[in-house]
Amino acid sequence: MIINFTKLQGAGNGYIAIDGRDINLSLGDLSKKIGDPKFGVGSDGIVVVENSQSASIKMRVFNTDGSEAEMSGNGIRLFSKFIIDNKICLPENNTLNIETLGGIRTVWPKIVDGKMISGKVAMGKPNFNPNEIPVDVNQIENNPVIENHLLSINHPEFSEIKITCLSIGNPHAVCILDTPVEDFPLNEIGPIIENHKIFPNRINFEIVNIIDDKKIRARIFERGEGETLSSGTGSTASACAARKLGFIKDAVEVILDGGILKISWDNDGEAYLEGPTEEVFTGNWEIKN
Repeated sequence: MIINFTKLQGAGNGYIAIDGRDINLSLGDLSKKIGDPKFGVGSDGIVVVENSQSASIKMRVFNTDGSEAEMSGNGIRLFSKFIIDNKICLPENNTLNIETLGGIRTVWPKIVDGKMISGKVAMGKPNFNPNEIPVDVNQIENNPVIENHLLSINHPEFSEIKITCLSIGNPHAVCILDTPVEDFPLNEIGPIIENHKIFPNRINFEIVNIIDDKKIRARIFERGEGETLSSGTGSTASACAARKLGFIKDAVEVILDGGILKISWDNDGEAYLEGPTEEVFTGNWEIKN
């Protein structure tokens, strides 16, 4: 069986897009194999097209460990480019409504000569309710707050990490640091936070420096992936946590290793993500028995 695919990237976050409407196979296994940087194509995951009963089209997202994610902010922009450029689903009134496991998301694409070059995504309102992130507050010995919560961890240098937890359709823990994010041992501490007992579905982990009230710097450790050059939901969560704690205003640039993403909010508190979309290459992948 041969599968056609397109590799895309947005601010250094790479996804492989596949039209899965007529494919019957394990998408988690496919993501592990095709996403492997040595034996496969290499990516941060796959985004898969499926038909939807409730929106224009449906997106499924799989990490390279085979797990399915609720939502990806970069992934949904790249998914949008894939379906627009290949005329699988075209916007109506310059709008796409896309079903995800994290809910229906609206995308406003910027199209030049029939190709999508960037997009704005309605990410929903940040959710700080522990039960809906989810955070198991029964596992927290002291006051079960999720804003600036001191989380005890087993690490020789850091015994506690101050985190603010929230959901952007998927779960996040954000740590605002006074020291440079470049100096933080993210690849050591990221797996500890991701798999901590208070997070029943695991969690994405972001570390953030506040540059000023319109600009922040972030590094992101994605659940099921590890450190990534950028993340749409991670950037949104970082900005929403910084805003919740009073550090920033109503529009901010998030500086990542892979580029810059822009986050803003409307009067109702819904977050919006803006960033680039770029096709890297196309190819085909053989499924072997």
